[in-house]
Order: sequence, then structure tokens, then C-alpha cells
Amino acid sequence: MTQQRVAIVHERFTEVGGSERVVEQFHHLWPDAAIHAAVVDREALPPSLRHADIRPSKLQALYRGGRSYAHLLPLLPLALARLDLGDVDLVVTSHHAFANRVRPRSGAPVLSYTHTPARWLWEPAMRANEIGGRAGTLALDVFAASQRSADRRAASRLTGLAVNSHHVARRVTDWWHQQATVIPPPVDTERFRPDAAVEREPFFLAAGRLVPYKQTEVAVAAAHQAGVRLVVAGGGRNLPAVQAAAAGDPRIEILGDVDDPTLLDLYRRCQALVFPGEEDFGIVPVEAQAAGVPVIAYGAGGVRDTVIEGETGIFHSQQTTASL
Repeated sequence: MTQQRVAIVHERFTEVGGSERVVEQFHHLWPDAAIHAAVVDREALPPSLRHADIRPSKLQALYRGGRSYAHLLPLLPLALARLDLGDVDLVVTSHHAFANRVRPRSGAPVLSYTHTPARWLWEPAMRANEIGGRAGTLALDVFAASQRSADRRAASRLTGLAVNSHHVARRVTDWWHQQATVIPPPVDTERFRPDAAVEREPFFLAAGRLVPYKQTEVAVAAAHQAGVRLVVAGGGRNLPAVQAAAAGDPRIEILGDVDDPTLLDLYRRCQALVFPGEEDFGIVPVEAQAAGVPVIAYGAGGVRDTVIEGETGIFHSQQTTASL
């Protein structure tokens, strides 16, 4: 029997997050498949992908390295549409912006694992949060308007469509007019286990990247007003807003990025995880629950699939300091 020839398409390798963990599993399923991406920072690859056949697009010549790729945004749809995937039998995409634009010349079926349709394309509030300044926001508004029809058409060409949560499935229906199968993403729950020998301490934990939509500053402001200890683990461009919300409160400790052993130790010692953002899925709450930590979350998004209200966590109804 002839071995199936597979191509994997990922948006970009500029940092390690949940979508890269999904690509790791694709690579595990199809270890000989080439992995195509618009741009690749070799230093940002997960260890399991460092020796994989990863092929950047022609945009790589314009990429400056690191997490910043905003200057390439207008070129990404065309770059992914023109990827040379070779003569393959199947294409699998890891999509959150433009990966579904691929056009395999072989006419091969395209199966998409969609982390989410690009929220900044469809939600004006996301564009306001993602780029600073009125002129930049207006430019992003214009670009988003030019891409929505193409985004929907690309979805209509897919042979199969899977998403990570029922929340994202509803977006797919509303924005793309398509139906999707929910397949939760991989989370290494074996690594995050409770330890009866470690005592809980009187502090709350907020963990994850510091970006606007995660609303970490709401958690910090709530802790400040409530007069409780909060440890913030994670770094990112929203650090100034988080520091401002802390208002110099000595009970709020901002650690920056932490390694996995430190994060596990925090899970095992904290009273609860505070999770005020609206996530497509939300890996951090799953890790926390695996480590025996209850979750205090904004009651929208992927946490509705993973947190059992009244048993493994509680929800607050608004993304406000008062509600949290």
C-alpha cells in the first residue's frame, strides 16, 4: 500500500503556544510530513519540532525574528495561498488567521484544525486592543474589511473542519456559515498533578501571556481592591497595564515568564487560579484543574467546556473588577 503523502500548514513559528502544541501532535501523527509556515523563528520552535522538515515561505526574507511580524500582515494571505506544498494526498492546517488560504496544486483535500477564525477580522473590539493609535486601528479596520469575504470563501473550500471548543464552533457558524466538529486540543495533564506533600498558601494565581484580551489587569485590580495576595506568572506587551493596575501593592507579585517546574509549583501552592479573559479554549485552566486547583473564570469561551461550575470552579459574569 502506498504511504499517504501529507503536508502540514501552520500560520507562523514566532512563539510557543497552544497552536504549536497542536502542530507537535500533527508531527507525531505524520513524522515525515513537511511543515509549512509563513515565517519561522528557529529559536521559538518546541523541542520536538527542532529537527522536523519545516519550510518557511518567501516572506522569511523580510522577517526580522522574534515575536514581531506586524509589518508582514498584509502579505500573509498571499504568502500562504502561494505555498508550494508539492504533490501531496492530504493537507492539514493549523489555522487562526490565514492558514486556510492554502491552494494545493494537487487538488488534495484540506482538513483544518481551526483554533479560531481570526477574531480581529470579525470583532472590532479586538482590532482596537491589538494595535495602538487611531491611524493604526483605522488601517487594520480597512485591511480586515478587505479580508472577511476571502476568509469565508477559504472556509467553504475545506474538506473537513475541526475546532477546539463549542465556543469556537459557534463563531464558525456565525462568521463562516459552516459546521465544525469539536476536538479539544492536547494538554499534558499528566505533568500537572497535585502533590499532597505541598501545602496550599494564601495567594491567588494569574498565569499566561500578558496580552490585552486576557484581561490580566482586571485580576490585578480586583486583588488590589480585595486586599488579597496575587502572583502573576507570564510576560508580554500588556505588562505596563498590569503594573499600573497593581498600583504598587506589595501583595501583588509579578514574576514575568516562568519555566514549567515553577508554574507547576505555583499551581500546587496557590488557593485558586484567576482567569478573567475570554479564551478560545484555555489551556491554563485545564492544567490548573489537573494540579487540583479550582478556577475563578469569566463565564464565557472555552472554560464553559472545561470548568464544571460549583465543582472545579466558579464563573463571574462580567469582565470587570467589581464582578471578579
